[in-house]
Amino acid sequence: MQYDVIIIGAGVAGLYAASKLPKDKKVLIINKRETFKCNSFYAQGGVALARDTADIPYHIKDTLDAGAGLCNKEAVDILSKRSREVIDDLINSGFEFDKDKDGNLLYTKEAAHSTERILHAGGDATGRYMHFFLLEQNRHALLADARVVDLLIKDGVCYGVTVLDHRKLTNIYAKDIIIASGGVGSLYEYHTNAPCISADMQGLSLMKGIELENMEMMQFHPTVFVKSDGAQKLLLTEALRGEGAHLEDEEGRRFLFDYDPRGELASRDIVSKSIYDYVKKTGTKVYLSFDNFEFEYFTQRFPNIYKNLKALGYDVPYQRVPISPAFHYAIGGIKTDTKGRVPSVKNLYAIGEVASTGVHGANRLASNSLLENLVFAQNAVEDILSKNDSKKFVEFDITNELMSHKDDKEIKNRLRKLMWEKVSIVRTKKGLNEALEEINALLKENIGKLLRFRLLTAREIVTSALARDTSLGVHTILEEKE
Repeated sequence: MQYDVIIIGAGVAGLYAASKLPKDKKVLIINKRETFKCNSFYAQGGVALARDTADIPYHIKDTLDAGAGLCNKEAVDILSKRSREVIDDLINSGFEFDKDKDGNLLYTKEAAHSTERILHAGGDATGRYMHFFLLEQNRHALLADARVVDLLIKDGVCYGVTVLDHRKLTNIYAKDIIIASGGVGSLYEYHTNAPCISADMQGLSLMKGIELENMEMMQFHPTVFVKSDGAQKLLLTEALRGEGAHLEDEEGRRFLFDYDPRGELASRDIVSKSIYDYVKKTGTKVYLSFDNFEFEYFTQRFPNIYKNLKALGYDVPYQRVPISPAFHYAIGGIKTDTKGRVPSVKNLYAIGEVASTGVHGANRLASNSLLENLVFAQNAVEDILSKNDSKKFVEFDITNELMSHKDDKEIKNRLRKLMWEKVSIVRTKKGLNEALEEINALLKENIGKLLRFRLLTAREIVTSALARDTSLGVHTILEEKE
């Protein structure tokens, strides 16, 4: 099986890349589970953009400020300057963002943005609407419920992938390969990600000697309803706070202003760390209050959040909801340039959450993630289509390896707990070294390749955190008292 392009992942990044590839190209999208099981599907708040040319420098500044000095300025410039272009492309293709009664686009504000510049769809279902739209528009082949378990690389060139499909291993070849597989959520005990987002491609990249970058930069969303049995928790979008929801303790005190004059509108890392610190000091529970909202507006603007919380027994917006931070977004990932190219391997690209372009720095600005998916997917496809070099076909033998072991599930759960307790919102060198020791021990056990992917990625997060011994952005490391 030979293709022009293989795309690993069917979220917004992968599907938008596919939409930019002409019909005469032979393209295969490989999706690990059902198509809706991706982080894009659960993205609530919206997509940020520079509203017009005048807003570009302010959008860039907000992104750089949130990124705490670690952003790639060139990547941020590209993100903002191409933002209107990709959004207009979606709209011209038929996608509908929410509008007012006069047909004007509705913009909202989220934390750390200096103005209202975030578009949304379906109220609080932007990612779901965008994902469904791109899926409907897709004109290329899609292989679902199949898992990429190897990259076929020889002499610094990628020739294809090995896929595990219904327990059978198959090599599939292509001129170009785009990794758009998402983040690392399932490494953590509490997270907001789709259940199958488990750091496969990050771990596989490490096996292949491909560099990962800024892996210590893991973002925790401050407002998540965590009182449920599953690992995936209910995200309560930043847009709620952008439009008036506020945090309070058991006595109704808005404590965030003790930490930052912006209160609820401080950046995500500040809000998450403030909650962590306040709870540790006071022992109080923390709640998200919606009492600034009128019932009709709340149910129309946030219909899915209303429905989900109502099903859990909460009379919103009249009743406040208990919240906690939870893992949300992998800022670090496979190192790429601004065209999505993996520098060390020819014909290999990475886009979306799996990639590290440097656009988010040390802390992702709210709602820049869907925008990054669109802009850098377009950049990658433009680079692919601009090439006219021929590529020789190289055939690879299939290596039969143990994919999973009977004890792997128990180890996965141990890893999730370990990462949550030792490598989450606030870290210490002692805790990180304890985590590293346990992960190294687990890697020596009789485990399957799929679990090895997770463990290698987790180890990279830990070693990256240990290498940065001062706090920056989402990476907070405390000095231990003797």
